[in-house]
Amino acid sequence: MTDQQPLNADEVLDVVDENDQVVGQAPRGETYARRMRTRCAFVLVRDAEDRIFVHRRTPRKLVFPSHYDMFVGGVVGTGETYDQAALREAEEELGVQGLAPPEPLFKFLYETAEHTWWSAVYQVRCTLPVAPQESEIDWSAFLPEEELIRRLDEWPWTPDGMAAYRQLLARREAGEI
Repeated sequence: MTDQQPLNADEVLDVVDENDQVVGQAPRGETYARRMRTRCAFVLVRDAEDRIFVHRRTPRKLVFPSHYDMFVGGVVGTGETYDQAALREAEEELGVQGLAPPEPLFKFLYETAEHTWWSAVYQVRCTLPVAPQESEIDWSAFLPEEELIRRLDEWPWTPDGMAAYRQLLARREAGEI
C-alpha cells in the first residue's frame, strides 16, 4: 500500500435496504467500515474478437486493492441509476467515450461478513481503442475466456467480481442469458 489515501473514501453513496430501496446516504469509507448496504454495477467488456477485458486494481483502491477483476464498474452514485453507473464506470475505466449502453443481464445481492451491496451485472462490446484509467488500473489486457477461466485459481480476484462471474457462468449454462 502506498502512503497516499485510498481513492474515493469521502464520496457520498446511497445506502439501501434488503429490497434495494434507498434509506439514506453516507460517505463510501463509512459504508464499508460500518457494513452499510450500497449499490454497484459490474460490466463485462468484450472486444471485437470476443476477448474479455481483465485488469488488476491499483494498490490504492479502498476495497480489494491489487486484485484482478474481469468486470469494470463500481459504486452507483447518489441519485444515479444502475444503467447510468454502468455506462459511466465503463467509459471511465476503459478511457473511452461513445460506448454503447451496457446490456443488463441480472441483479444479485453480494453479502459477506465484511461487505454488502446490490449488484447489477451488464455486458458490452467495446471496439474502441482503450486507454485504461491509471488511477484505478495497474495492468490490463483482453483475454480469451478460456485463458480467463484458467487464471481463476492462479490470480487473486476481487471476491465480488468472482461471485458475479460464477453467477454469469451458471446462468449462461442454464440458458438464462
